[in-house]
Amino acid sequence: MTARMGTARLGPAERSAALAQMESAELDVVVIGGGVVGAGVALDATTRGLSVGLLEARDFASGTSSRSSKLIHGGLRYLEQLNFDLVREALQERALLLQRIAPHLVRPVPFLFPLTHLGWERPYVGTGLVMYDTLGFSTGLARGVPGHRHLSRRRALRLAPALRRTAFSGAVQYWDAQVDDARYVMTMLRTAAGYGAHVASRAQVTGFLREGERVTGVRVRDLETGTDLEVRARQVVNATGVWTDEIQELVGGRGQIHVRASKGVHLVVPRDRIHSLTGIILRTEKSVLFVIPWGRHWIIGTTDTRWDLDKVHPAASRSDIDYVLEHVNAVLSVPLTRDDVEGVYAGLRPLLSGESEETSKLSREHVVAHPVPGLVMVAGGKYTTYRVMAKDAVDAVAHGLHQRVPPSCTDRIPLAGAEGHQALWNSRERLARSSGLHVARIEHLLQRYGSMIDEVLALIEEDPSLGRPLTGADDYLRAEVVYAATHEGARHLNDVLARRTHIAIETFHRGLAVAEEAAALLAGPLEWDDEQVKREIEYYTKRVEAERLSQEQDTDHEADAIRLGAPDIVPFAAPETNLA
Repeated sequence: MTARMGTARLGPAERSAALAQMESAELDVVVIGGGVVGAGVALDATTRGLSVGLLEARDFASGTSSRSSKLIHGGLRYLEQLNFDLVREALQERALLLQRIAPHLVRPVPFLFPLTHLGWERPYVGTGLVMYDTLGFSTGLARGVPGHRHLSRRRALRLAPALRRTAFSGAVQYWDAQVDDARYVMTMLRTAAGYGAHVASRAQVTGFLREGERVTGVRVRDLETGTDLEVRARQVVNATGVWTDEIQELVGGRGQIHVRASKGVHLVVPRDRIHSLTGIILRTEKSVLFVIPWGRHWIIGTTDTRWDLDKVHPAASRSDIDYVLEHVNAVLSVPLTRDDVEGVYAGLRPLLSGESEETSKLSREHVVAHPVPGLVMVAGGKYTTYRVMAKDAVDAVAHGLHQRVPPSCTDRIPLAGAEGHQALWNSRERLARSSGLHVARIEHLLQRYGSMIDEVLALIEEDPSLGRPLTGADDYLRAEVVYAATHEGARHLNDVLARRTHIAIETFHRGLAVAEEAAALLAGPLEWDDEQVKREIEYYTKRVEAERLSQEQDTDHEADAIRLGAPDIVPFAAPETNLA
């Protein structure tokens, strides 16, 4: 029986049940990859009435989908490339996410564009933003954000006193939106599970099942238990982002899609280091640099450089960090130093490979292909347009099924936690009184869980000690660690500190000060013994130490070599070599 919408749990028992269900009967579609596109495909397919399984080799959103700029945006720079269709499509998705699909997870954010050239720049940027706003209206949906406005230097300095007066002559302010990228993916997977999809992390696809030329399913290694299973499906979707080519190799032969990885590095600094009421966007010689408000922090990024090394743990080097600091300091009255940096994270963009050698010029559009019968590939694109990518992929699945499949309806499907969110937000004072928590805590929980806040509050009611903040990361409650394991599919300490929360990048200690407390809280729901608790803390500590040391290296190769020195707590299985 399908779970009631909004209450689908992704705990240990549900994971075991999902794998058993996937093994027991042929599915309509199995999705490889638990990032934003794979999760979108699973939700799109299951809401069209198809039976769906999703397999993720690591943690959900552990790759690109937790290491983005955390923006939902149309892409101003694509206007310069005259890619109006891509911008219009992204702005339509922004409006849908803000107002209908996930108002509890996606929210408007203002940006200031400092002008550095007299004369031509203001009309040039202004014209671009008029087009940006107009394209937003042309979707037929309310934009959900204010329009742009021109500012004198004096008015801009009132909004952003941190800017150096001599670094700019005036500014234009516009609005986009932001999202907790990893949380969005996990919430989408819970929504898909609520509609009947079977989802499992730490389940690695090691090969394909074949009947002649046709792909009929996948071979899977449960990395938590070491057991192997076969999942049969009428269609398989490869939605693995930067790993697209590796999955294609398991099928054999030259693939139709080729993806190149581009590394983007972001820095996290405390909010008090930059005195501003608005985000800031800066031009660089290659692309743009964002200064993005993020709770009690700023996220500053990003870089755009080719990456041909380890894709699981892309490493940020000293050169990357210095590049970001140099460009942001060009406009700040009080420069940032490396001592101001709380956290650093690096992610890989899956860009469709073209003739250009510069990753910043490779396509951000997406492509769907059917390279062999039974297999659909989807790659490219950007976080904001994941839903369109998923729709196109499931359209290809439907074509391969040779049956009538209803059209996509995900533009009208709110994610778990969205229904009733506004009413609860309006009642947050009452919620604070009834729960005994400060209203600021209730606001924090509503912006992370929406109307599923009652599930978190129920844990606190059952055990009041869970209502206390974590020692050393007091933005988060102890209950959120337990909830991550019981409801949100977290299997390991790093899953919680890096993705269910962002303690790994939001604290100077990178999560080390809370590792012991968090591991102890996870031990119960995940049934860890003392030895496993010790292992989790040890592996997390080695990971942080390796990341810190890698960020002192001058080159990508040096940084990568050191980051690889910290082993994963769940080792990978070797993929199949016999493809017959």
